[in-house]
Amino acid sequence: MKISTIPEISGYKTVESIGLVTGNMVQSKHIGRDIMAGLKTIIGGEVAGYTEMLIEAREEALRRMITQAESKGANGVVNVRFTTSAIAAGMSELLVYGTAVVVEKS
Repeated sequence: MKISTIPEISGYKTVESIGLVTGNMVQSKHIGRDIMAGLKTIIGGEVAGYTEMLIEAREEALRRMITQAESKGANGVVNVRFTTSAIAAGMSELLVYGTAVVVEKS
């Protein structure tokens, strides 16, 4: 699967635009990570537990988008974007979306 944040995939020609595909992940805080985050507010620095949590959520959302694109017959997704939103206290959604396309070598 070819993924691009711009409207085209370098070295490929878009032969069909299939449409919108999405993938999302709702992630909640973890009590252990909250404790470590609280300590970090005192001494400063990166909250590695939250960084890891967001990386995992982003990767899962991307996998879900790719699975949806493949199920529609696409071999590429262009104009890919990520966004987040708060769902409830301690929960956030990470959403990835783009346009599924069929590309061929140019």
